[in-house]
Amino acid sequence: MTVIHHCSCRPLLRTLFSSTTRTSSRTLGRVWPRSFSHTQTTPPPPPPPFSSSPLQPNTPTRILSNVEQIGVGSNVLGAKVSVLKQKMELLGINSHDFLIPGRFHHFFCPKCKGGQSMIRTLSLHIIQDGGFAMWRCFHNECQWIGQVFADDRAAYNGFGKKVKSFGQISEESLGLELLGSELIAYFAERMISEKTLQRNAVMQLSSQKDVIAFTYRQNGQLVGCKYRTIGKRFWQEKGTEKILYGLDDINDVAEIIIVEGEIDKLSLEEAGLCNCVSVPNGAPTKVSTKGLPSVQKFDLQFQYLWNCKENLDKVSRIILATDGDTSGKALAEELACRLGKERCWKVRWPKKDDSCYFKDANEVLKHMGPVALKKVIEDAELYQPNIVNQVM
Repeated sequence: MTVIHHCSCRPLLRTLFSSTTRTSSRTLGRVWPRSFSHTQTTPPPPPPPFSSSPLQPNTPTRILSNVEQIGVGSNVLGAKVSVLKQKMELLGINSHDFLIPGRFHHFFCPKCKGGQSMIRTLSLHIIQDGGFAMWRCFHNECQWIGQVFADDRAAYNGFGKKVKSFGQISEESLGLELLGSELIAYFAERMISEKTLQRNAVMQLSSQKDVIAFTYRQNGQLVGCKYRTIGKRFWQEKGTEKILYGLDDINDVAEIIIVEGEIDKLSLEEAGLCNCVSVPNGAPTKVSTKGLPSVQKFDLQFQYLWNCKENLDKVSRIILATDGDTSGKALAEELACRLGKERCWKVRWPKKDDSCYFKDANEVLKHMGPVALKKVIEDAELYQPNIVNQVM
């Protein structure tokens, strides 16, 4: 594969979503993979998963150099969980109950003790393979967050940024449950693995087993949910803030990818690219000629960009991987106008046959595979406005 050099940036133009100015070299930068499930070599310790601001690493006494030290013949998954429990106990999280990987557990927070109400405000989750555990306290005055690993990586813990609340929601209040076999098989047909689904907390409605629930999270906290049936009917949870799907995956990166749907974001993760987010509400039919709104409250269709302004301002390079149809091109133009065309690149989807092109990331993944999909993203070109129909 051609070696792709990272591009450097220097100030040039002012964008709608930044108080500083940016431009980008025409040299295509490398898209950084950021997945626990796609690394080929042991990476350096990742940043905390719940906060865009760096947390002070916790460096407790080393317990075990690796899980094998627990004892010959021990179950590997159980060994990993034991290591995680010991590391969490050093931080004050005493989990006397049996911890099941892949599920959410609730405990009293050792920092705030549940506040005056004395309730279990600490939500703890161990990933399915037992590789790491992460937690967050949902008490408004605490918000303690952290992560420990089953290997030699150092633990992180600190106090996360508070998220503007639109009303407290949880998996329980929304009636969500883990994906069943029917929906797991549905995603498998689209080359989306169960591991990727778990990492992104894709769930289903407990009352309607055929309804997918894409959970929207900000700093680890559940802030919204979008639903989809197998028959492609969509709706969103009412009264929740609109943000980009996968927002926590771009907290600490300089280059990001924006796609048009949640399944496309999951598809790029299968290709090893986790610095990706999806717009929450699809694409406009045409590009507006009314000009860019200067005030947030007037930009209703793209409110999610304003809500994620702090994250987007830090980015120097944006790859637009929207759908290849007219609406997708219109969305790319609207995004580029708001984010600054000088820092945008555009993906060109490859030909499917002599008469048509692939439409989106998931189509490329299904028909060409993850390596080809990653190459398509890496071959993105410096953004040029598309010729699309306009609306008055």
